[in-house]
Parts: sequence; structure tokens; C-alpha cells
Amino acid sequence: QVQLVESGGGLVQAGGSLRLSCAASGRIFSINVMGWYRQAPGKQRELVATMTSGGRTNYADSVKGRFTISRDNAKNTVYLQMNSLKPEDTAVYYCNAILKYEAGPNEYMYWGQGTQVTVSS
Repeated sequence: QVQLVESGGGLVQAGGSLRLSCAASGRIFSINVMGWYRQAPGKQRELVATMTSGGRTNYADSVKGRFTISRDNAKNTVYLQMNSLKPEDTAVYYCNAILKYEAGPNEYMYWGQGTQVTVSS
């Protein structure tokens, strides 16, 4: 019913930048939270950054000052601008959305398919 499609991953040298995008489509009444998580090989998935529809943000300590999350609510799209990338940022990055199909209290969580970000030293 809902799809999250990510783009923008790739290979970059340490110190470089990448911008990830994630567009949500389908049966959507409203999206409360959109964000990014990542999972490196052999590690658990971890929060990178989230943003509410009202603009409140939350960042992992490891990315504060380097990454910036933003949203276009009209387009149901979230972005992640990643600057000063480090090799330890290498991971699969997943888009996440908490949304409603219709007016009411029920919310549902969706994940994108993931996009690989590789930072070489």
C-alpha cells in the first residue's frame, strides 16, 4: 500500500559528501515521522536522524554537525545531506516513515529497501 523509494547512495572518499532522498507514495493520509537508519556489516540497525512533520529533528551523536535531515511534506520526501563523511559511516541506509492511511489514531511503520553508502579512506 505504501512504498518508500530511496536514492543517492554510492561510493565517496573520506571527507566527501552525499545526499540521500526518499520518496513515499501510495495510500498516505499523513506522515508523522520520516527518518534514516543505517546498518553496517555485523552491527545492529541504528538511528541516524529523524524529523517530524512539524520540523523537530533528532540526530545520532555520531552524525551531529555533519549530517542534516530535511523534508518536503508536500512531496512526502525526506532528504539526508551527509558532509565530512568518514569510513565508519559506511553502511546500508534505510528510509523510515511512520504514517496514517486515514484520519484517526492508527499509525504504521514502513521501511525502504536500503541504499548502500561506502566511504573509502
